[in-house]
Amino acid sequence: MSSSASVQPKAAEAGSHSAASSSSRRLAAVGGWLKRRGGALLVFVLLFLLWEFAVRLTGIKEYLLPPPSRIWVEFMKRFDTVMASAWVTTTEILAGYALAVVVSIPLALAIAYSRFMEHAVYPVIVFLQIIPKIAIAPLFIIWFGFGFMPKLLLVFLLSFFPIVVSSIAGFKSLDRDVMDFARTTGAGGWRLFVRIRLPQALPQIFTGLKVGAALSATAAVVAEFVASDKGLGYLLLQYNGNLDTPMVFATIVLLSLIGVVVYYAVEIVERLAIPWHVSKHEIGAGVDWGRG
Repeated sequence: MSSSASVQPKAAEAGSHSAASSSSRRLAAVGGWLKRRGGALLVFVLLFLLWEFAVRLTGIKEYLLPPPSRIWVEFMKRFDTVMASAWVTTTEILAGYALAVVVSIPLALAIAYSRFMEHAVYPVIVFLQIIPKIAIAPLFIIWFGFGFMPKLLLVFLLSFFPIVVSSIAGFKSLDRDVMDFARTTGAGGWRLFVRIRLPQALPQIFTGLKVGAALSATAAVVAEFVASDKGLGYLLLQYNGNLDTPMVFATIVLLSLIGVVVYYAVEIVERLAIPWHVSKHEIGAGVDWGRG
């Protein structure tokens, strides 16, 4: 009895140590990933310096191509206005993208495992994707007005399709031998899904999530171009109409940064969720993602 009692605390201690070790490896992996992005940051700095010196040396007019220093000065002068608009656009991006994720993945699961859904619903999704989103934007204005809803729907529609297609491919790309072996162990349907089907589909799902994230910023700006009285897309049209080229560049750069942040946020989640897959692409990185 005493021997059994002494073994149980040791087993619990070993389990907690393993979980802590796995967690620390994942955090170290994310930290290593962030450090490796320092090279890209350096390239951007060099490009901006080249841009600055090229404009100064060639004497190009500022209304044609302003130097980065001028763009920064003008941006800081209107910082409050631009950041207020950036918050509006960011809200549209995040809300539309979140809706696309919530709808796309369950729908993809249904299409992957239902012949009726695949033959009846999937062609409709493809047809809707082919319709140019800029063409249906005015209809959303007529139906929902000039508020938040048209922008939400456009971001949703543009982000929706790549997530659905990639998720369907992920759910269908199962290793049949692994499934057959798992069934011999007596695992039920839910356990098979959580332990095998979902993990094997996650790499493809995250591919679609990253494509959708990259498209979400474009969708929000297109929606604001069509009809809006706030947001970065609205500001961009105003600055362009006034030939305020420095602020046009500032707005474009800020829009790009928002899109990049959303994209890399998804990539960080990917590395935390499926380190066993991402590690295959980290050749020579010197970081062990672990197998959690």
